[in-house]
Parts: sequence; structure tokens; C-alpha cells
Amino acid sequence: MDAQLIELARAAGASVVTLMATDAWERTRDGIVSLWQRTSPSRAEGVQGELEAARDDLLTARETGDELAEQELRDEWTGRVRRLLGERPDIADDLRRILAELAPEGDDAPRSVHMRAEATGNGRVYQAGRDQHITER
Repeated sequence: MDAQLIELARAAGASVVTLMATDAWERTRDGIVSLWQRTSPSRAEGVQGELEAARDDLLTARETGDELAEQELRDEWTGRVRRLLGERPDIADDLRRILAELAPEGDDAPRSVHMRAEATGNGRVYQAGRDQHITER
């Protein structure tokens, strides 16, 4: 499988699970189910039910602070999307379009931020994924 499709599946799996706990949940569910409806209509209803169950699991995991369960859900949906793309690579553009509609530029939807810093001696590092206010003198 093409590395770009694998990365797309990884991004989609993470986005789907992250958006399960947001106001964009219904649009997310509908968009993902629409992919299955076009590629495998007999499985679409089952996928919708599995998405609903995964959302319940995610909300429970967040309430209890179970980060491992949340990561397992991301991995599970990454695998599902990867298998779908493996069967039907022609839907990759449709998936990209759905993801772009769910998280347009300027939206406050959660995004991954990876930062790395190193300080030596008396050096300090200040990092922020959004606003940062430093008041020390």
C-alpha cells in the first residue's frame, strides 16, 4: 500500500476519534458512513453502529482518564480506514475532502502539535500550542 494512503488512514483514524467528542460528531459520523455506503453498502449500517459504540467508549475513557483506551480507538479506526483504502484506493480524494470539511482552516478543532526543545545551563524553554503569556521578570 502506498505510504501516502497509510498516512491518510492514520490522519483519518486520529481525526475521527478526536472529533467523536466534539460538536462536529454527527458530521464526522455521516461523512465516514458515506464512504462505506459508496464502497460497501451492506456494511454501512454496521459501521455507523460501530462508530456510535466507539464514541460511547471514548466518552467513558475521557471521563475516567483512560488514555490507553483512547489510543486503542485511534488505532482501531486507523486500521479500518486503511483496510477500506486498501480495497478502494480511488476514494482517497473523497476522504481528504471529508476531513478538510470537518476541520477547515481557522476552526478550533483539535489538532496534533509536536514540539521538542532542549535547554542547557540556566536556559529556559517556553512552548505553547496556542496562546502563551509569560509574566516573570
